[in-house]
Amino acid sequence: MAADTSTIEVIDVEGWGIHPVPSSQRRLGAFDFAILWGDLAVSLLIIAAGSLLVPSLSTKEALLAVVVGNVVGAGLLAASGIIGSQTGVPTMVSLRAVLGIRGSYLGSGFNVLQLLGWAALEIIIMAKLASGLSDNFLGFSGYYFWLIAFGVLGTAMAIGGPALVVRHYMQKFGVWVVLAASLWLTVRLFDAYDFDSIWNRGGEGGVSNFFHGLDLVISLPVSWLPLVGDYSRFARKAGSAALGTYAGYGLANIWFFALGVLYVSALDTDYVGFFSGGAFVDMLVPLALGWLALIALLAGETDEVFANIYSTAVSVRNVAPRFGHGLLALAVGAVAIVLAISLDALSYEPFLLLIGGVFVPLFGILLADFFVVRGRSYDVGQLYGNEGPYWYAGGVNLVGVGIWVLGFILYTLAAQPSWLTTHDSFDFVSWAPETIGFIDEIGGTIPAFVFSFVAYWAAARMWLGSGRQQEA
Repeated sequence: MAADTSTIEVIDVEGWGIHPVPSSQRRLGAFDFAILWGDLAVSLLIIAAGSLLVPSLSTKEALLAVVVGNVVGAGLLAASGIIGSQTGVPTMVSLRAVLGIRGSYLGSGFNVLQLLGWAALEIIIMAKLASGLSDNFLGFSGYYFWLIAFGVLGTAMAIGGPALVVRHYMQKFGVWVVLAASLWLTVRLFDAYDFDSIWNRGGEGGVSNFFHGLDLVISLPVSWLPLVGDYSRFARKAGSAALGTYAGYGLANIWFFALGVLYVSALDTDYVGFFSGGAFVDMLVPLALGWLALIALLAGETDEVFANIYSTAVSVRNVAPRFGHGLLALAVGAVAIVLAISLDALSYEPFLLLIGGVFVPLFGILLADFFVVRGRSYDVGQLYGNEGPYWYAGGVNLVGVGIWVLGFILYTLAAQPSWLTTHDSFDFVSWAPETIGFIDEIGGTIPAFVFSFVAYWAAARMWLGSGRQQEA
């Protein structure tokens, strides 16, 4: 089996690239996907995201948002993965069906931007924790050394490819080390702090309500939607891959979101003090096995950097397929390191919500097209042609792109009173009308997804009256 999986790695990254994975080479099962997505959800950045929910929301409200948001978000992730499993193509190629072959380049561009941002943020968080450890035990911070080291490691893993990382790193080492550290963090929480007072802590209010917290939680699995097909295309069966994705990601994400909520409440701090201020490191380092737990979490975090760099290279190849994967991964890794040196980690919250605004409506369109309009069937060969049903008008499906833009505007209007106006850099949306009040109360995710799904389905029906499989 080891020889077979190494064959998958080589052919994937250098042979077929963005082309459909042959059925004979689709060998990952439910357990593989549960390990992959569970390990990707076990992340220091998920703890950081959980810390953003409080103190505005009470502990109970925040945890309810975590559970509901992950039930919905992991469901979208698993459903989107089915498209990759059945077609054998990466996500950016499947978007050609609804945006047009050239229109999908716009999706690739946004995906490259968000993945570079994610890779940089992962490297920043890892470097902060590693520098805290080295400063405590070795007497030097070495922050920029750790930035570069983690960027190089993630790049090397991306060059290796998903089969290598899942079968030879995650299953044999990474997931078990991270699981042990996660259990230690959980036991420590209940042992060292008054859980009754944490549980009964009330919300302080402010700019966030429950549905805006829900937007934040859903934005995490939504950020993986443009990547899910890059991995689900290696699945033996679509159903088992979807089940593994849903269970692995949903359960792990709930766990780590909850740890962020509970630890911030226990330490009586906020996101700034928790991560940027170093409270997390200061809390763990003095404890027995605390330093070991941090090292284990750092080891587990490397796969997030891998996934972001790997899928950035795949997205670029949707636009420029002639570039080799290895060269692209090197270039992407270098850019991610430069961004990590330049970015401010405090921009994390608006970054997450902008991701939701871009990708929630886009995948509302894609899911409507694949599951309802097309009956779970794409003509895969036509996804690669400069003529045919997916070419539309000059390579762009104006209907799909137009509905996507309207969905983004709806999401932005619904979310902006709660969070965009609290950041000076987003004053450009201050014109948003006060009349959207009732939408503001339910956040951006629900209205944007429902609108995009229904609008594309209705528009597609207008071009499918004769029952022929034509495109909207």
